[in-house]
Amino acid sequence: MVRRRGVRRRLAGAFASAALFAGAAVLTPPLSLAQPPVDSGSNEESPPAVDPVHPLHAAIAQIENVGDRLLRVSVASPAMGRIVDVQVLVPAKRDTPRPTLYLLDGRSAAPDVNNWAVKGGALKFFADKNVNVVFTLGGPASYYTDWLHADPKLGTNRWETFLTRELPPLLDSRFEGNGMNGLTGVSMGAEGAMMLAVRHPDLYRAIGAHSGCYAMSSDFGQAQARAVVGTFGGDPDNMFGPSDNPQWAEHDVVNHAEALRGKAIYLSSGSGIPGEHDGPGNPDARSAILFGGPLEAGADMCTRQLADRLGQLGIPAVVDRRLTGTHSWPYWADELPRSWQTLADGLGIG
Repeated sequence: MVRRRGVRRRLAGAFASAALFAGAAVLTPPLSLAQPPVDSGSNEESPPAVDPVHPLHAAIAQIENVGDRLLRVSVASPAMGRIVDVQVLVPAKRDTPRPTLYLLDGRSAAPDVNNWAVKGGALKFFADKNVNVVFTLGGPASYYTDWLHADPKLGTNRWETFLTRELPPLLDSRFEGNGMNGLTGVSMGAEGAMMLAVRHPDLYRAIGAHSGCYAMSSDFGQAQARAVVGTFGGDPDNMFGPSDNPQWAEHDVVNHAEALRGKAIYLSSGSGIPGEHDGPGNPDARSAILFGGPLEAGADMCTRQLADRLGQLGIPAVVDRRLTGTHSWPYWADELPRSWQTLADGLGIG
């Protein structure tokens, strides 16, 4: 039985690794989102100086304007042992406290941009919404979780502590948050969002997850996670340990789906079959079809698995499993407005 399980895991790993390595360019973000600074409307004083190398407590170190109401917020993180940047989009009207929605990127998460902003249409979509929107920056192949060990290639990853303990009170205080939080993630970020939600059920009220895998301890789930980490030269054992380490099961969303009860949940995936965005008008169509197709087929299997588990538990969820669509940003950009009503209802602004 153990040997058979090992063979299945190796086969699943080979498939996931081949698809991920071959399609590495599919989700690579642009290098910069540089824009001329504009007035954000804030006349707050500059944050106090903090130690960027050994911060004693989480604190906002700097705030910069990078776009219309889009701010780059530098946070001194004791968990990370460094300054960690995020971008925050604030609404035009800020006379009352409001919810906060965190947008998690995919596996290629870059330090200066979040693909939700540059490819997912989030800046335009949220321009008239009464919500603070937080775009994570950096953390490629991290799953936005706390790793057991620092990695020689990927460094220190203590994203769970940063995103759930350090960052929310700072942003709520600085940008009039009302304590109601939501998460939306894509691909790696979809699994990251769901993991954070099941591990911190009192913190989040709404979760959107697009094209992710959620059974971290299953043969396929662990294989794809290891493949994701491997595409960036990281050692997956530094994340949750060897294959039999209990941490893999501890972070398995399907196993802990009961913790999602009472949340507003939106799940989406495509079938992997080329669809409306995979034609000649898309310059990335060939890569999306050849590599994004198999990846999305796997994500669809994972989405069905989580949706079925939620159904067994009697936990409501809005599930959009499209008949076509590859693992690519045009489809996720479409899902943002589709998911919004579910998220808004959960955040109390529906």
